[in-house]
Amino acid sequence: MVRTDEQGPPVRPRAAKPFPLERRSAAADSVRTRGDRVALVESVAGWVPPRRVTNDALPAHWGVDDAWVRTRTGIGARHRSGPGVSTGDLAYEAARRLLERAGRPRVDALVLATATPDHPCPATAPAVAARLGLGSVAAVDVSAVCSGFIYGLACAQGLVAAGIAERVLLAGADTYSGWLDPDDHRSGVVFGDGAGAALVAAGPAGAPGELLGFDLGSDGTGHDLITVAGGGSRARSVPGPAGPGDGYFRMRGAAVYQQAVERMTGSCRALLAKLGWDAGQVDHFVPHQANARILRAVAGRLGIDPARCVTHLDRVGNTGAASIPLALADADARGALRTGDRVLLTAFGGGLTWGSAALRWAGTPVAPGSGTAAATAAAAATATAAAPAPAVSVTTASRTAATAAASATTASRTTAARPAAAALSEELS
Repeated sequence: MVRTDEQGPPVRPRAAKPFPLERRSAAADSVRTRGDRVALVESVAGWVPPRRVTNDALPAHWGVDDAWVRTRTGIGARHRSGPGVSTGDLAYEAARRLLERAGRPRVDALVLATATPDHPCPATAPAVAARLGLGSVAAVDVSAVCSGFIYGLACAQGLVAAGIAERVLLAGADTYSGWLDPDDHRSGVVFGDGAGAALVAAGPAGAPGELLGFDLGSDGTGHDLITVAGGGSRARSVPGPAGPGDGYFRMRGAAVYQQAVERMTGSCRALLAKLGWDAGQVDHFVPHQANARILRAVAGRLGIDPARCVTHLDRVGNTGAASIPLALADADARGALRTGDRVLLTAFGGGLTWGSAALRWAGTPVAPGSGTAAATAAAAATATAAAPAPAVSVTTASRTAATAAASATTASRTTAARPAAAALSEELS
């Protein structure tokens, strides 16, 4: 069989080597297959829609103010999509920027992690791949709710390890704004829309970006804690008042808090034990940006210094499967991540699902022709979170400028090294 790609002449697919059928451990060496071949996270990028909704602009009938929201969630603002803007649109924007800054490398597969697809059928990933001009690459949706990016990362690693793909484009995107009950202020204050993307590629063991291990889990007995009951084969949405079978997002907050803290803490401990790390060896801890109280509780139980926690929850809210790549892109844009740093990721979502991953950070430079360091620095310096712009984007492109500017003071770079407004660089496109 000959496959024809839009990226080049007809190519004949490589025969993949047999992959072990037994369940593989998520230990540190589980990503090492085919000799020294490993999966590397090359670069990340993020995208949020332009409409910024501060706590002061929330619906008056909710009866909440800025102090109430910040005290309970740590969130000061979130971004919302406009009419007709879908999850696929956001995923496309994040992925397009990532590919442009990487010099449009060849991509063999696209994995989209989302709980808010454009349609129940078909999957959203193939449409995103087509818009990106990726040709007939493999494309699939992964649904693990807010754990989606971790599960997608494991899928991308598996495609690389099995020899199916040399490079995978992974996107995590969600548009929860369209699924929220307009009368449910507890969910409404938390969620924002956004997308993040990462390139996962084959490379040599020990190289920067190496994925070092995973820990994944689920508990279906808690499936009713986080739900969108309507719209599936169990219960299709029908016109009428909101109720148990409707198409709105529902969450049992107190139970979710307890489960999220317990599951993410346990998953991280399991992975750290497999890797032989202790909490002090984690340079950056990137949990799913659910709410500030959950983040503090998990970090505290693990004994991780709060200064090592990567968060941008206060500016974008809970963006579902996009939260981890958005947080990584934001920290990278601020120059907080250094090549070789040990990074621990963890997430929890509906299902119930949870997972953790560990990697060494890769400081990927901007590809020639994708923008100069000076221009990037100027854009970052003049950006403010409130300034009008057609879009807000955070990408690894900003890292080159930030690294050059901070080269004399590398040791002092931390997650809070630069003002938050400068990290979310706003671009005209």
